[in-house]
Formats: sequence, structure tokens, C-alpha cells
Amino acid sequence: MIIVIVRAEVDPDRIPELRPVLDTMMRETWAESGCLSYSMAIENEADGIISIVERWEDEAALRSHFGTEHMELFNRSIKDAIRTIDAKIYDAANERPLMA
Repeated sequence: MIIVIVRAEVDPDRIPELRPVLDTMMRETWAESGCLSYSMAIENEADGIISIVERWEDEAALRSHFGTEHMELFNRSIKDAIRTIDAKIYDAANERPLMA
């Protein structure tokens, strides 16, 4: 399993116009083959902090996601609003329930 965690700071004034873009991205990504979970949250609207947490079956599914039309639209829509971005990919091993 692959996990992606992203923290982005965007222009707070752009949040209202970005909100539908974020919603579309989540909805379309959930429908992709290999997507185990995908979540975006506006953590702090005043400061423009957005978090994304993704789980993918494998890296091939993630790479396929990068080539989708909705990813291209998302990138075009958000690129001028981004101030900073920290995106990391992790290989997950030894997955188990938190409360066993």
C-alpha cells in the first residue's frame, strides 16, 4: 500500500473558489481503480491550510491517478493559489488494526 500526505498553504482569499475544485477532485479520485481512500480538508480557512491524505493499492495506481483528467484540472485550478506545498509518499508495511 502507498500513502500520500500533503500539506499545502494557499491564498486564503481563493478558498471559496477552490472548494468546488477540491470536492470534485475527491469525488472523481474515489472512483479510480486502486484508490483505497482519498481525503482533502481545509484545516484552517483563515490561513489557507489544506491537507490531503491518500491510500493507494500500489504505486502504479498512484501514477495512473497523476494522468487523469480531473488531476490535470485540479493542478491547473490550484497552481496559482499555492504558496507552499509539502507532499510525501510512503510505502506502508505491516498494516494492522489500531485497536486489536
